[in-house]
Amino acid sequence: MTQLIEKYTNEHSRFMPVNGTLIHYRVEGKGPKLVLLHGSFSSLHTFDDWMPALKRKFTVIRLDLPAFGLTGPTPDNCYTMQCYITHLHHFLKNLGINRFSLAGSSLGGWIAWEYALAYPGQVSKLVLLDSAGFIDERNLPLPFRMARTPFFNRVIKFAVSRGMLEEFVREVYYNKSRITVELVDRYYELFNREGNPEAFLRLVNARYKDNSRQLRKLKIPVLILWGKEDRWLPVENAYRFHETIPENDLIVYDYVGHLPMEEIPEDTAQDVMAFLL
Repeated sequence: MTQLIEKYTNEHSRFMPVNGTLIHYRVEGKGPKLVLLHGSFSSLHTFDDWMPALKRKFTVIRLDLPAFGLTGPTPDNCYTMQCYITHLHHFLKNLGINRFSLAGSSLGGWIAWEYALAYPGQVSKLVLLDSAGFIDERNLPLPFRMARTPFFNRVIKFAVSRGMLEEFVREVYYNKSRITVELVDRYYELFNREGNPEAFLRLVNARYKDNSRQLRKLKIPVLILWGKEDRWLPVENAYRFHETIPENDLIVYDYVGHLPMEEIPEDTAQDVMAFLL
């Protein structure tokens, strides 16, 4: 753990106790508050390439969600949507942040729109990047299908090898030339932080409710960004969000996969800033 902290923290890194969990987070820049939430298998580092642009205009707060990154598992092993919303609410309350824009990728997008529904007075604008939330049990991404296999919990530490993690990364990237050794190392090493593999299993096997009908109740502007070549959450979901959310803009990027902020950080950062400003 000490080696991971040395490798994956910097001068902006801080740790905050929230409900018995030590949350790893960073606050950078000046201006209106913007909170960023990463997705499954990921960490706050997924937004690294956004930071040079965003921190010039915003105070950017990003964190490793429970079960991921340096934050790791929670004492109660609760990874339901309500638990994530509660952790995020207490985290932001501890920072004294009451009004902000919120952006989330994949699982982080799902948490973001559920949070905006739960605390409508706090979120001024919402950005969804290849967001989860429309539950389709028949078309789960490979890691989630694996995690639901009987007895997989006994071998997860050995089954998810570096090679397999690289395959997961290759699935979510359309432009394979952007995949580096350092990128795969980061995903692999942080996924295998003590307690994270077991927490991921509990997360995948937790009971989740399809709350997508409530999206019609969002009363704030929403920007939907999507990679057209997303193999984990198909672009059809982008249009479902677009049709359901009352006030929104949709941008679909050709030749981009599940992580637009990693594959085309300059373009996506500019689109986000234009929307928020």
